[in-house]
Amino acid sequence: MRRASTRVTRGGAALGGQPLEQRILLTATLCLLALGAVMVYSASSATTLLEGSGTGTGDLIRYIIFAAVGLVGMNLLARRGIGWLHWLTAPLLVVSFGLVVAVHVPHIGVSINGGRRWIGPGILRFEPAELMKLALVLYAATLLARRPQRVQSLRALSRPLLLVAGAGCALVASEPDIGSAMVIAFTLCALLVAAGMPMRKLGLLAGCVIAVVVAYAIAEPYARTRLTSFIDPWSHAAGSGFQAVQAQIAVGSGGIFGVGPGQSVQKAFYLPEAPTDFILAVIGEELGVVGVCSLLFLYGLIAYAGLQAARKARSLQSALIAVGTTALIVSQALLNVFAVLGTAPLTGVPLPFVSYGSSNLIVMLLAMGLLMGVASGETAHVRAVPSRRGGTAAGTRARESAPLTRERAPGRRRAGDRARRARSA
Repeated sequence: MRRASTRVTRGGAALGGQPLEQRILLTATLCLLALGAVMVYSASSATTLLEGSGTGTGDLIRYIIFAAVGLVGMNLLARRGIGWLHWLTAPLLVVSFGLVVAVHVPHIGVSINGGRRWIGPGILRFEPAELMKLALVLYAATLLARRPQRVQSLRALSRPLLLVAGAGCALVASEPDIGSAMVIAFTLCALLVAAGMPMRKLGLLAGCVIAVVVAYAIAEPYARTRLTSFIDPWSHAAGSGFQAVQAQIAVGSGGIFGVGPGQSVQKAFYLPEAPTDFILAVIGEELGVVGVCSLLFLYGLIAYAGLQAARKARSLQSALIAVGTTALIVSQALLNVFAVLGTAPLTGVPLPFVSYGSSNLIVMLLAMGLLMGVASGETAHVRAVPSRRGGTAAGTRARESAPLTRERAPGRRRAGDRARRARSA
């Protein structure tokens, strides 16, 4: 197997040294973090004060600390992250698999509320499934850019992309964490579409995945309970449907403008996991439809700027990284929104940048850093390996047919630069 080589360049900036897409991403992220800090304090302080276990600021302080750590990582990756991909991807994938396996080892993995998903003590507790999401995005983007012809054949795609991704999803789902496994599946689907996979083969692959999910939901009591409570939550309002029912009551109580910041009743007495999985319900009750729509608008800005960064990327690898990180953030946000509003089964997926949760908050900020790096003009060129059948010409045709490729030969760039300088003179 020929080893891929990576070359990193930086494109020109706009609008006073910073591209518009990068500014949009940074602004939307900071707005979401500000909203998250306010709502985490609002959602957690009432319960803490009623229980007499603190002053009500503990979760807020921890949220700010983790956000600060994530922002430092985001800044580093936005500046130099694309240049680190050639040595970052493989170790990150190996570490992610090792940590996800370690979750199942007695005395290492931590079990909370029936799920064995965490490692570490107290405030340093970490959820390896969050790291697995980012690792698989980088792995898939690099592999598809290196061998773009893989998307034309399911057999070629299965070795090793689908096998590795399937193993990662299976390990995450066994924790059990179906929500994170669904986010990984949606993100990889977006990457395959961006890489140019034919719709017929994508539909066949999606059908196989759906069949596996249905079989798992029928065979696993945990998943079956979630599915039945989603179909008719009010019939299970005192049991498995309690969370969904209380979330819908909270959102419905807010009306158009909400009952006011800090005035939620559901968060204090009825709504479980208010600062984490169900923070959108608190936003809906206190800030109303206006608050929920404002939140969705910010995620829409991230989706727009991320796809624009992918469209303007100068290499297939950079474009796929932009698509993957954008899909990772947006798909997780939509899955949480649909679950809270009662249009999808509860999956335990936090709201990116807003929910309280150290692992997800830090990893989402790191993903945003990579996306901002692509938006700023950094470009990673991974050398495509020719296929055995078609040789170099087949690999070249596959790269040229990829819809998001923006590469030009260095000679052509230099010739174009000389022509522009001559015209300006």
